[in-house]
Amino acid sequence: MSAPAADPGTTVDDGRYLYCVVGVDDGESDADWSESNAVDGAEAYLVTADGIGAVVHRCERTPNPNDLSAVKRSLLRHQHVVDAAGDAFGTPLPLRFGTVVEGGDAAVREWLAETAATQRRHLDAFAGKWEYRIEVGWDEEALAEAVESSDDRLAELAETLGDSSEGTSFLVQKQYDKRLSDLVYAEREERVATLAERLDPLVEEMEELGRPAVSLEDDDGSDSGPSFRVAVLAPEENEIPIGDVLDEVEANPETTGVQYTGPWPPYTFAPSLGEGGSDDAGSGSGGRESEAGGR
Repeated sequence: MSAPAADPGTTVDDGRYLYCVVGVDDGESDADWSESNAVDGAEAYLVTADGIGAVVHRCERTPNPNDLSAVKRSLLRHQHVVDAAGDAFGTPLPLRFGTVVEGGDAAVREWLAETAATQRRHLDAFAGKWEYRIEVGWDEEALAEAVESSDDRLAELAETLGDSSEGTSFLVQKQYDKRLSDLVYAEREERVATLAERLDPLVEEMEELGRPAVSLEDDDGSDSGPSFRVAVLAPEENEIPIGDVLDEVEANPETTGVQYTGPWPPYTFAPSLGEGGSDDAGSGSGGRESEAGGR
């Protein structure tokens, strides 16, 4: 069931900003956990029902996604609270940044009760697993040098180019550049496939990510950037083995850089609020929700 959505940056009635859903022990009450310095300096606390809890803070307005500096500050505070909840309760189900429900704790508690079975199923599925982000880049010139030294056809074209007249050298050079470009592409794709194959037994899921956002001022029009950029869902005990694989890749002289971050809540893999039909993480009838931007 969909809930009516409030516009971002508007006043709400007895609002509750939602961070994540966590599993709680039987008998755990709302007063058993809190975290200071949350979004807008608020104190985040727990609202529980039927063995699950929602981390929330009281608010009077929904976030304004057009205020980019405020969004940036709030994202850091949002992540701080979700991390603290993960430390206390295990892997949380993260909610989209800016999710606000009206109707106070009662509306949140009603939503939890209505969706408890589905939320519990997802919490159990993600228990002990975290999301990690991996980015690997390879140097194009180094890859070109590697394939140039090992390809017989390129060697033939280079020899022909040296003996060519001015009239034919242009066409031979085009053939050389085309083959070199194809070989570099194939070499990079093979390295991507090999890395994915090595990570496969260590991860439960792998999701390819798009290129990072680049501002117009920073975009130089080049095709630089990581060639391998994924999010993986992996058991916590595989965090170091994954790092060992990446250390070996980073030691390769053609590798320009490796970034390995986490553990994160399963942002990429968790169901979104409202997905999956009436028994999923939608909104309860006691309030309305709003979402402003997101990770």
